Amino acid sequence: MKSIEMRSVLLITVYFIILAIGVASAQDSVTCVRRYSKCFLKRLHCPAECPHTKPSKSKNKACYLDCNKCEAFCRGRKPSCNGLGSGCYDPRFIGGDGVVFYFNGKRDNHYALVSDRSMQINARFIGLRPQNRTRDFTWIQALGLMFDSRTFTVEAKRVKTWNETTDHLSFTLDGTSFQLREGYLSKWNSEDDTLLIERTERVNSLMITVNGVAEISVTVVPVTEQDDKIHGYNIPKDDCFAHLEVQFRFLGISQEVEGVLGRTYRPDYVSTVKRGVEMPVVGGADKYETTSLLSSDCKLCLFSPSQVANA
Repeated sequence: MKSIEMRSVLLITVYFIILAIGVASAQDSVTCVRRYSKCFLKRLHCPAECPHTKPSKSKNKACYLDCNKCEAFCRGRKPSCNGLGSGCYDPRFIGGDGVVFYFNGKRDNHYALVSDRSMQINARFIGLRPQNRTRDFTWIQALGLMFDSRTFTVEAKRVKTWNETTDHLSFTLDGTSFQLREGYLSKWNSEDDTLLIERTERVNSLMITVNGVAEISVTVVPVTEQDDKIHGYNIPKDDCFAHLEVQFRFLGISQEVEGVLGRTYRPDYVSTVKRGVEMPVVGGADKYETTSLLSSDCKLCLFSPSQVANA
């Protein structure tokens, strides 16, 4: 009788082991590559709610790894304007410390969002200033990435009338423009595999991966008529001010990282944001302004193409 019971327990155990292996094999795994994390190189299986890092449908949530908590979690692949490392609206950022702040830049100027020894990410602001206002309304129109000895840009095209079925993104690599085929999960790789671009919708949304350094979610959107009425932007009829909503996930930045957003990831960073105000604004435009979208000449910039080339 005991032998029968033991055999039954053994069979049930084997069954559940096989079932667990089957479930695990049906799920992707993710590995933390952040050098300073306690989770460095640890491999975890994705949750059942989001078993894949690249779901078959754009509306499904994808699997990501939180290197701080060493946990796999689910979220969409498009930018979350309420998530860490995001930059949306006029523009409103959420830093690595989780604090919300607005950056008071100027239209047609460029600013270093992130500057580190291994890479730099700049942003070009577009905007306008209605009468009786003391500052510009601004939005992020383009990103410029410098890494290794390479440069990459992604820009929202200027359009008069918004059409959500038309792609409004343009790209360059090392100064040469290129095309990315429309369609969900369409992708483009650089020849040296340091840069991967993949669409997260048929048009107007994508994921940029700089190998071992950062993942950037990008979506291009217009200023809507409703937003124009609420905020009093006075958007002209010949331009819908198409701009980028972005969210960054950094994989290999240093503890000395600088930039409008980058500094909030420093372990010694102390936010200067005034708590309790409706639009907490931080300064630093003079410290992080660059002469162009692909320049690293701001006062506090750390990135130097010549140093990277020598290394």
